[in-house]
Amino acid sequence: QPVAGDVLEHLEQLALVDFRDAEGVERLRRAIQFADQLHEVNTDGVEPMDSVLEDRCLYLREDDVTEGNCVNELLKNAREKVEEYFVAPPGNIPLPKLEERETFRQGS
Repeated sequence: QPVAGDVLEHLEQLALVDFRDAEGVERLRRAIQFADQLHEVNTDGVEPMDSVLEDRCLYLREDDVTEGNCVNELLKNAREKVEEYFVAPPGNIPLPKLEERETFRQGS
């Protein structure tokens, strides 16, 4: 059984949010409040599903590219990005700087 501190540290790593300041604690409180809505749904007697589409036959289409070369256009939608990647969720723990990234990878 993990200790509460270990759970918080694990959540911080997953969410990129430091829970040791007021902003981080508020983010955690809002996330828990949002997730608590699930308890309002009565699921007695409901079997778990692998997918909401498990009772349907899914028809696949050919994977033909019809559009492309729009990376810059798509990245305009990003609240935060690193190189050509979306960063999500935008937390309050800064990402390592580009020059620190190689050292960061070696340490993990």
